[in-house]
Amino acid sequence: MPNERLRAAISAKGETIQSVAEHVGIDPKSVERWISLDRTPHRTHRWKAANFLAADEVYLWPGAQKQAESASTSELVTFYPNRGAVPSHLWTSLIEQATDQVEILVYAGLFLFDNHPDLADQLADKAKAGAQIRVMLGDPESEMVRQRGDEEGIGDALAARAKISHHYMAAALGTPGVELRLHDTILYNSIYRFDDELLVNPHVLGAPAGQNPVLHFRYIPGGRTFRHYLRSFDYAWERGRPA
Repeated sequence: MPNERLRAAISAKGETIQSVAEHVGIDPKSVERWISLDRTPHRTHRWKAANFLAADEVYLWPGAQKQAESASTSELVTFYPNRGAVPSHLWTSLIEQATDQVEILVYAGLFLFDNHPDLADQLADKAKAGAQIRVMLGDPESEMVRQRGDEEGIGDALAARAKISHHYMAAALGTPGVELRLHDTILYNSIYRFDDELLVNPHVLGAPAGQNPVLHFRYIPGGRTFRHYLRSFDYAWERGRPA
């Protein structure tokens, strides 16, 4: 039977079989077969089409579930029991090697600036070379930052740390391609994205971020975990305010 989910997704986005085919880089007849014969496309084509239509590939092609699960599992590079266990050289290499995108979502993230005094200048240089830099810090005046400070037992110190990080970022502000926003969301994870590498620091109630685990992911086409966390970043970004 026809793939009505795919047909509806194309229509909902105001696209056509031709535009989807052009984006994916295939013949329009292949897209027609995806719909009329319910063909499941190659993983790379499937991902490009789903991304273009802003839809979940498993929703569009339920038969791809096992492949997506395998790719998602493979995205996990390693697990660190706490943030301090992440090798310092890994942070350094991720920062230095990023060329396209750096995205950071934290309340303060002061450790990153303390351990990399030239971070703001590095980010500015990357932006000048064409990279997109998006950094989100907790709004020091927000209720969420105050509450997290209380939960971690450090009170107003968290807000103070966020202000210091904001001060350190000032050197990069004004550089085209560098954006800084403040947020007041409930932060379940701190996110550090460097191109196709992602470090996720889950927050455990009552414990400082530095004492919590860190998951290292590397993007694999067809995987869902990497993109899942990036959607979380975008959610916070849309609700943040320019600093």
